[in-house]
Amino acid sequence: MSLSPAEALRLYLPECTPALQTQAEAFAPSNIALCKYWGKRQAALNLPVNSSLSISLGELGTRTRLQVIDAPCDEVWLNGQQLDIDSRFVRKVSQFIDLFRSLAPAHFRVTTHNNIPTAAGLASSASGFAALTLALAGIYAIPRDGRSLSRIARMGSGSASRSLFCGFAQWHKGELDDGSDSFAEVLSEAWPDLRIGVVEITTAEKSVDSRAGMTRTTDSCLLYEKWPQQAARDLQTLRQAIAAQDFTLLGETAEHNALSMHATMIASWPPLLYWQPASIEAMQQVWQCRAQGIEVYFTMDAGPNIKLLFQQQSIEAVRVCFPTMTVVDPWHGPDPLQG
Repeated sequence: MSLSPAEALRLYLPECTPALQTQAEAFAPSNIALCKYWGKRQAALNLPVNSSLSISLGELGTRTRLQVIDAPCDEVWLNGQQLDIDSRFVRKVSQFIDLFRSLAPAHFRVTTHNNIPTAAGLASSASGFAALTLALAGIYAIPRDGRSLSRIARMGSGSASRSLFCGFAQWHKGELDDGSDSFAEVLSEAWPDLRIGVVEITTAEKSVDSRAGMTRTTDSCLLYEKWPQQAARDLQTLRQAIAAQDFTLLGETAEHNALSMHATMIASWPPLLYWQPASIEAMQQVWQCRAQGIEVYFTMDAGPNIKLLFQQQSIEAVRVCFPTMTVVDPWHGPDPLQG
């Protein structure tokens, strides 16, 4: 029998005696999946159908501060603006905090700042729930154990499990109903010359969030039956590419994996198309660059924005094609687990 999220929290917590502090603060980077997570095998605990692999976005992410307040409910601020208590964002944040209130009841002022667009397919929910998990760990004096906290962050947003780490991270899908074997961990390999180019197509909130999009895809798309097997193969290939520092293999696999995921969305009913005309233009620009001998690849999550993959020596050539891109060094940024 599967656990409730509150029961799962107790199971996932590292061995400790929680003690409520007055305030805590944490940063977590956004991440971009090279092998995508799309589909849940169990919704309540956010257990995925397939394992996934990502790379962090350096200093792009979310900083969250928690302060204990004497109030009947939480107070949530996002990018300098206090949000309505009945907003979807506040409800999601408070419901996640509810899991921790069983340890010691309290209400909080939650002050969050994203330096990436919120809900636009740049994994702001991943960095947001990762930062919130780390801040809650701080305020409840819970040790910053990556494996334990990744299980907890996963219950807020699946991809948040991977945003607790810098560099490459793998989220294991697990097999158990209680989710104890579904956690993320950092990979030992680094790739100092690897760069990410963020091409912002729009900052507008997407019309269908990822959770609803996954449900639509798994419920209506026959192509989706093949997705778990392909994702497993792609993840293995990406691990080989990372170990060998084979950029061509990494780029081709990541681009194909992203397009395959979006193919399942497009083949859903009603069709789910996150792309905008400018997204397609950017993809075509990448293909033109490669035809000209510039080795650059793209990936994209459930949204219209494009993330480019290239190496340090190609920055200037890629910038000619994408002059407005933001270049990210995945290894340049704070380690979330170090505080």
